[in-house]
Amino acid sequence: MNEIVFIVEEAPEGGFTARALGASIFTEGETMQEIRDNVLEAVQCHFEGQTARPKVIRLHHVHDEVLPVDGLAA
Repeated sequence: MNEIVFIVEEAPEGGFTARALGASIFTEGETMQEIRDNVLEAVQCHFEGQTARPKVIRLHHVHDEVLPVDGLAA
């Protein structure tokens, strides 16, 4: 495994969540820096003692934006 991908989303209650694709790893953080730190720690713990661990962690930050459509010209 060369790479592991995390989906990072804004949590409804504030802060961020990060979940890995293809591995049972989930973490939370109040800031993006805290997410980076927590993801690194979680990956190290998850793959501890294994020789086949990822060389790269990719954070895919998903940001939903809601736009109102009321008042748009038809």
